[in-house]
Amino acid sequence: MRALVTGGAGFIGSHITDAVIDAGHTVTVIDDLSRGRREQVNPAATFVALDITSPELAAAFADAHPDVIFHAAAQIDVRESVRDPLHDADVNVVGTVNVLSAAVDAGARRVIFASSGGAIYGDTDVIPTPEEHPCRPESPYGTAKLCGEAYGGTFSRQAGLEFVGLRYANVYGPRQDPHGEAGVVAIFATRLVHGQAVVINGDGTQTRDYVHVHDVVRANLAAVDGPTGVYNIGTGVETDVNTLYRMLAAASGVNAVARHGPAKSGEQRRSCLDTTAARERLGWKATVTFADGVLSTVEYFRTAG
Repeated sequence: MRALVTGGAGFIGSHITDAVIDAGHTVTVIDDLSRGRREQVNPAATFVALDITSPELAAAFADAHPDVIFHAAAQIDVRESVRDPLHDADVNVVGTVNVLSAAVDAGARRVIFASSGGAIYGDTDVIPTPEEHPCRPESPYGTAKLCGEAYGGTFSRQAGLEFVGLRYANVYGPRQDPHGEAGVVAIFATRLVHGQAVVINGDGTQTRDYVHVHDVVRANLAAVDGPTGVYNIGTGVETDVNTLYRMLAAASGVNAVARHGPAKSGEQRRSCLDTTAARERLGWKATVTFADGVLSTVEYFRTAG
């Protein structure tokens, strides 16, 4: 198989690249390095420095002639999408349409799209939330991801491009960027191992579904030949931020109590995904326990410097 990974220098994309290469396949990575790091790209991959919104994308796809595209490139910060929705839409909507169009032109069979189970649903009436639940995104980021899924369906119907949308829960693990406002596990872990204070937004009772990046990679591999459609990728387990902090602090050997700051306006109170469809149709389920994942993640940030 010839694979192409957009955002392959980033957190999730670099792990996908490693796994596909380990499986014996050829990989081309496209990344503009705005958030990704060149040193995270597997040396066995062909690397192309390019923005997914670039008109040169089609030529890069044609050169790679991929069978399957893992589309992981994105503007990933929900709060940044609120501050600058035009930029978010440019990357996450226009960029995704550019990827889909280039995929068709290059003769690709399938696109596997990194969507968002946390941001697409908004505050829901059902926990854990199934794919059939109405989508009421509270941020431009969630709206853009939902739009990307809709465009994927359109390209599937019009051009025959196979499309799989994976609605990730809150992904965490090694290589996650601890800077900025995305990735609370990475942010807390980095601050704790360096003896810095941690501030929890609000009362800390807000919940999320934390899924380890290794499980997310397994879901992407399962989606290569599995049935098309949209799937939640999470654990089905809610963890509140106070509990998350206590687990990370214990793993870091820190006894300090977290400080609490003001709540962020518009933040979801609860988010947890029903993964029945992925289990039944893709044969996938999360296998990394949160306790084990927290320990390995803290160790990564302890040694990463």
